[in-house]
Amino acid sequence: MSNARLAGILNLHKPTGMTSRAVVDRVVRIAGTGRVGHAGTLDPLATGVLIVCVGWTTRLVPCIQSLRKHYRAEFRLGWTSDTDDVTGTVVEVENAIPPDRSVVVAALPAFVGCIRQVPPSHSAVHVGGRRAYQLARSGQTVEIEPRDVEVDRLELVEYDYPRLVLDIECGSGTYVRAIGRDLGERLGCGAAMSGLERRAIGGFEIAQVIALEDLSRDSLATQLLPPLSAVQHLPQIDCPADLLTDLRQGKPLPGPPRPAKVAGGLTAIVDPEGHLAALAEFDEERRVFRPRQVFPVP
Repeated sequence: MSNARLAGILNLHKPTGMTSRAVVDRVVRIAGTGRVGHAGTLDPLATGVLIVCVGWTTRLVPCIQSLRKHYRAEFRLGWTSDTDDVTGTVVEVENAIPPDRSVVVAALPAFVGCIRQVPPSHSAVHVGGRRAYQLARSGQTVEIEPRDVEVDRLELVEYDYPRLVLDIECGSGTYVRAIGRDLGERLGCGAAMSGLERRAIGGFEIAQVIALEDLSRDSLATQLLPPLSAVQHLPQIDCPADLLTDLRQGKPLPGPPRPAKVAGGLTAIVDPEGHLAALAEFDEERRVFRPRQVFPVP
C-alpha cells in the first residue's frame, strides 16, 4: 500500500514519560506521511490506550474522542499539587488525618453521574484565547469555569493510606486528576494523582494494544485496523453497489420505505466489500440518509 493510500487506526500503548504528540511524531516517521493524529491526549505521566489515526481516518478523530473511557488511576492522599498530579509542585497537607476505608467508599457516589467539574489549571482548556497551562506556567492566576462531565462508574480498587487506586469509566472531557483533587478535598486530606492507565476507549482495549517498539514500516500495513472499527458504536446500513457512486458524490441514500423509527445521529454506511463509505444523517421527512462525510475508495 502506497503512503498516499495508507489509512487505518492504530491502538497503541503509550509509555509513561512520553507525550501523545511524540507518539504521533514516531508514527509519522514510520508511515512516511504527515497525515497522522491522535484521538484523546494522554499526559506524559499516563500510560495505556492511545488511538492514532493514519491517512484520511484522521477525519474520524471526533467519533473516537466521543467514546467512553476506562481508566485505572492511582492517587497519593495527604498531598496537594498545582497540577493536581505529582508532576507539579507538591505540598504535604499538615495534620492530614487518614480517612477510614468506609469513609472513602461513602464519598465516591458524589462523583458519579453528571457532575460539575473545574478542569485543572494546568490543562489544555482555553481561557481567554490561550491554553490554561500556558497562563499557569507564566505565573498568572487561572480562573476556569466549571463544566458538566459524566462519570459512569467510580470504584475503589485498593486503599492503603496514602495510596488510593480507583477504577473509572467516564465520558469525554472528564479530568481524572480533577476527580482525585475534589475527592481529596471532600476527605479533608488532599490528593494528587500519581499514576494513570487508560484501559479502553470504546471498544479499543488495552488487551489489544501495540507496543511502540513493535511498530515498524514493514509491519504497519498489517497493524492498521480498518476505519470501520472507529464507528462500531454507530448504527450501520449497507449501500448497494449500484448506489455507491451516487453516495460518494454526496447524493442521498434511500432509507426505509416504511415510516419505521430510525435512530437519530450519525449512521455508518458500508459498501458491499465491508468498507466504511460514509457517515450520514437520516432525514425523517424525505426518508433518506444524507451523507455528512464521504470517504475514499480503499
